[in-house]
Amino acid sequence: MNATELSRRLGQQAEAVCRRYLSNGCKEGRYWLVGNVDNAPGRSLYVRLVDGEKGPAGKWTDAATGDHGDLLDIIAHSVGTTGMRETLSEARRFLSLPETPVSVPRSRPSGLSCTSSGHRDAALRLWSGSRLITGTLAQAYLQSRGIVAVADLAALQFLAGCHYRPSRDDPPGTPTRWPALIAAVTDNAGGITGVHRTWLDPSGKDKAPVAHPRKTMGAILGHAVRFGVPTDRMIIGEGIETMLSLRACLPAMPLAACTSSAHLAAFLFPAGVNRLYVARDRDKAGEAAFAAIAERCATSGIEVIPLMPILGDFNDDLRQCSREAMEANLARQLGNGDEALLRKA
Repeated sequence: MNATELSRRLGQQAEAVCRRYLSNGCKEGRYWLVGNVDNAPGRSLYVRLVDGEKGPAGKWTDAATGDHGDLLDIIAHSVGTTGMRETLSEARRFLSLPETPVSVPRSRPSGLSCTSSGHRDAALRLWSGSRLITGTLAQAYLQSRGIVAVADLAALQFLAGCHYRPSRDDPPGTPTRWPALIAAVTDNAGGITGVHRTWLDPSGKDKAPVAHPRKTMGAILGHAVRFGVPTDRMIIGEGIETMLSLRACLPAMPLAACTSSAHLAAFLFPAGVNRLYVARDRDKAGEAAFAAIAERCATSGIEVIPLMPILGDFNDDLRQCSREAMEANLARQLGNGDEALLRKA
C-alpha cells in the first residue's frame, strides 16, 4: 500500500488519528482544531474530519503559518520519524495493517459524505428550533458587551436550552444544557450552511462557565455570519461581537463574521466586492490570517485594507473607549470616500 492509499485510509479515520496524534485539540463541527502540528494547545490548525465539497478528510491547514498537508505529515511530526519509510510504518501500525502492501477498496465514494450532510441538517434543525433574539437572554448578553442595536439582525437567534457536550477540559458534573446565542452561517447566496453557538451564563452577563463556550456546527469554512448585503465593499473579521462593535460606528457597511482566524483566512469573496476591509485582532493568528487574505485579494484584483483596533479588538474599543475615539481611529484607516459612512452612524 503506497503513501497515497495510506493517506486516504487515514482520512477515513481522521478523528481517531487526531485524537491519537493531536490529543491537545478538540472536535468542532467537521474539523479538529489544535495549535499546530506539534500538538500545542490552540485553534489555528484545522483538520478536515469528513470528505466535503472543498476536499477530502484528513487535509489540514495552519492559519497561523500557511502550512498545510495530510495526516501522514501529522504522524511524522508527532512521532518524530526520520523518513517516509518510518512514517508509513507508523501509519500502518495505527491502521492495524501488515507491513506487506495489500490492496484495499474504498469504503465510500468521494464527494460530500453522509456525516457532512448530517451535520448541516443538524445545524438547520437547531436554527429552526431557535427564536428571535428580541427580549431574550442573548440580547441581554450582547448589551452587556456594549452592543445595543440588535433587534433587526436576522442572523441571530436564541435557544433557551442548547445542548453542550462537555470535553475533557470541563470539570465533572458540567451541565449539558445552557442558553445560547445562535448565529446563522451562510454562503454568498444566502443559504444557511451551519450555525455558530455561544453558550451563555444564565445571568446574561457573560458566556457560560464551560471550557469551550463557542462552537460551530455544519459547513463553516469559506462562509460567515453576515450582517447586511455585500455591495462593492465590505468588512470581514473573526468574532460576532467584533463585527457588531464595528456596526455601531458603520451601520451602513456590510459585515461578515468568519468565527475564527482559520475561517477568516479561507473566506470566499462575494461577487462584485472590490474593496475588502479586514478587522484584525492584535495577535499572531490575526496577523497570519490577514496575510493570507491579502495574498488572495492580490490575485483576485480586490483592494484589501486592514482595520486595527485601539485596544485588543473592536469590542474592547466599544466598551472601554469613547464612540468618538473609535470613529477617529477608523476614519484614519478607511479608504477614500468611506469615511463619510461614519457620519451616518
